[in-house]
Amino acid sequence: MNTDAMKIVVCIKQVPDTSEVKIDPRTNTLIRDGVPSITNPFDMHAIEAALGIKDLTGATVTALTMGPPQAQAALMEAVSMGADDAVLLTDRAFAGSDTWATSYTLAGALKKIGYDLIICGKQAIDGDTAQVGPAVAEFLGIPHVSYVSRITSINDKELHVRRLMDDGYDVVEAKMPVLITVVKELNKPRLPSLRGKMKAKKIEVRKMGYADLGLDPQNLGINGSPTKVKNIFAPDAKKDRKTIEGTVDNQVDELLAILKTIRCF
Repeated sequence: MNTDAMKIVVCIKQVPDTSEVKIDPRTNTLIRDGVPSITNPFDMHAIEAALGIKDLTGATVTALTMGPPQAQAALMEAVSMGADDAVLLTDRAFAGSDTWATSYTLAGALKKIGYDLIICGKQAIDGDTAQVGPAVAEFLGIPHVSYVSRITSINDKELHVRRLMDDGYDVVEAKMPVLITVVKELNKPRLPSLRGKMKAKKIEVRKMGYADLGLDPQNLGINGSPTKVKNIFAPDAKKDRKTIEGTVDNQVDELLAILKTIRCF
């Protein structure tokens, strides 16, 4: 690994398959053990962004995640795509972390790992808060740019990006080190290569726990999380659904008839 190269760390998350979400009624947190999991889709675009920069500049890419031992699968996917290194934060002390405690823990690990550029997906599909990336930057005391849809230029001192907005985009310049969160419009994630898959089978994932980070235990896990969920539940499935079939003209006519019946116009 080139120690003089730009150091990119990609923060990724293994999330439950959205069709298999289960809730612990005691803690009101997601049950992850034994539930089919995937790499957060937005984080796949973060990995591709890092690898694209690596292809252009020779940067090194480290994939970082926090979770139970099974979260190592997400790291293996990143390595098979082209990441150089993988770090897993795993410890019972981290269990039940909200976005604040997660950000605090990730920031502690990033200080140990070292970085020039940190890339995150814009949000995780299990929480949808979009808080962790910006909060990590705040804990580290570095600038951040959210919702990046294009990286127009980058070097070891600064980057220029477009940030997606509701009514267009902003052009932003930021000095290194910096954290960015990316949207799916940025790129199309590459497929793992055969060489990458072979590397993923052989690589030794670095594991870090509470004792390795030197963090305040009062700020870790569910006990260190200021967000308390009062109640969480799955909405009742709605059964008043109808599939309209036939030709397009027939479908339009039937839809208009239905809308007239329920007095939509």
